[in-house]
Amino acid sequence: MNEWLKKLGDSAKGAWAKWSKIQKAIVIGIAVAVIVAVVAMFRVSSTPTTVRLFNAPVTGDMQSQILTRLDQENVQASVNDAGYISVPDEKTAIKMREILITEGLVPAVVDPWASFFERGWSTTDADQNQKKKLAIERALTQHVQAIEEVASADVRLSLPEDKLFASEQDPVKASVIIRAKPMSDLYSNRRKILGIQRLIMSAVEGLTAENCVITDSEGNILNDFEGMAESDRLDLVKKQEKLIREGEAHYRAQILKALQNTLSADRVRDLNIKIDMDFSKETMDSEVYHPITIREDNPDTPYDDSEFRDTLPISQQTVTREWQGTGFNPQGPAGTEGQNPPTYADMSNVIGKQTETGVTQNNALNKDVVHREESPRYNKVTVSVNIDGIWTKKYDKNHNPVFNDEGGIVRDYAPVPKEQLEQWADYIQSAIGYDRAKGYKVTVINIPFDRKDEFEAEDEAIRKAQQTRLTIILVLIGLAAILAIFILYRFISREMERRRRLREEELLRKQQAARDQALWEAKEEGVEVTMSVEERKRAELQENAIAMAKEHPEDVAMLIRTWLMEE
Repeated sequence: MNEWLKKLGDSAKGAWAKWSKIQKAIVIGIAVAVIVAVVAMFRVSSTPTTVRLFNAPVTGDMQSQILTRLDQENVQASVNDAGYISVPDEKTAIKMREILITEGLVPAVVDPWASFFERGWSTTDADQNQKKKLAIERALTQHVQAIEEVASADVRLSLPEDKLFASEQDPVKASVIIRAKPMSDLYSNRRKILGIQRLIMSAVEGLTAENCVITDSEGNILNDFEGMAESDRLDLVKKQEKLIREGEAHYRAQILKALQNTLSADRVRDLNIKIDMDFSKETMDSEVYHPITIREDNPDTPYDDSEFRDTLPISQQTVTREWQGTGFNPQGPAGTEGQNPPTYADMSNVIGKQTETGVTQNNALNKDVVHREESPRYNKVTVSVNIDGIWTKKYDKNHNPVFNDEGGIVRDYAPVPKEQLEQWADYIQSAIGYDRAKGYKVTVINIPFDRKDEFEAEDEAIRKAQQTRLTIILVLIGLAAILAIFILYRFISREMERRRRLREEELLRKQQAARDQALWEAKEEGVEVTMSVEERKRAELQENAIAMAKEHPEDVAMLIRTWLMEE
């Protein structure tokens, strides 16, 4: 293989050398063109595919507004030199096109319905109405599918022809099938279904709620709100009960925390609270009259020197009427009733003078018109708390707990004084806003908790601790005895060993002294003394030890110290 490549390279070099300059330039140009084409192909293929938002260029302020709105929706958009706006895919283009059309951010040169209103010479009104219907259905389908929790939607409209009389006009109808995404509460959420219904009704002129049917893929009607009245009532009851539980939990946590911080968590365990709430809506209109303040109270004086009046005259009119007559009252023709006013008729046959005075006065009043709505409100609140007393252990003179015949610790119980219970009741009443008129009730009692199991566990732990302490003491005494015996044995054994070594050394010293004496006597008498092999070795070792001690005194001293420490 290598030889073939080498031959191929040699042949290529030979051919290249034989070619003229023009041929070489042509080959180089062809190679450069191929490389440029390959690079351009890769660049074009690597460019991401985009979709135009509108089939017309957008320039000026409208372009900046559209790009700003796309940025708010986190859509990556690009604009070429001609002014065409492009988005990543067709789905994003449809969604953003619907949003821009709804918000009026569509250039005047762009007509979103242009493709559905192109008319030819053979196009009829029926064809045009059908195109309009299809356009509305497609736009509604895309609009509904743009909702986050809708996986797919199918919208069908029934747009009847216009009749001459309104009584004969068929209604506009709509049928919508939606499929929700997994883990979505779209089918059970009334607010979201109502929003989709209003969206469709707003887009189709003349469509009413009765003629708009929204179902799921299984045919269940989702916008039958009249049939959901009972379900709505149950949901309302659940929400009301949840609100009551939240209020009870709030008050319980606050009061229990205050009691446990002051007493202890062990003494205050039981706190029950019950709240009765009225969720009915009550509207009240009332007129309240107040006296007129003539002079405000002076805060510098120790008494109330304010002055009030029930009324304040604005205007006053006095009327005085005088009458004087002879008592003659004409009655008219015989047999007929007179036509005199009652005032004069009452003066019949009266002779004299009468004066009548009347006073008409216009007073000013302070009046407040109050309009109040209440819902919800507390009707009654009841709180019950049980506070345990104090348990104390009995100790003897040595500060050891006193046990009874059954093996338990003797304890004394001190109940909570009545005054403290009343103080805690007053505190709780202030915490909940006590209202006697509404029947609020607060009960604070002292019932001893059943602490039998707790005391048994505590007594058992104390007994185990005492047993453990006694066992540890006995073990320590035994270890101390064993250690003392070991030390005594070691001391006796070392003493016996030391005495035995002293006896052996004394015996060896005496033997050596006897030998030395014998050698000395023999030396003085001129007698040749022969030494045994052992004596010669001993003498050599002794001479070597003496010589080593003289040459290395520190090493010998360390060796002797080591022997002494071992002994």
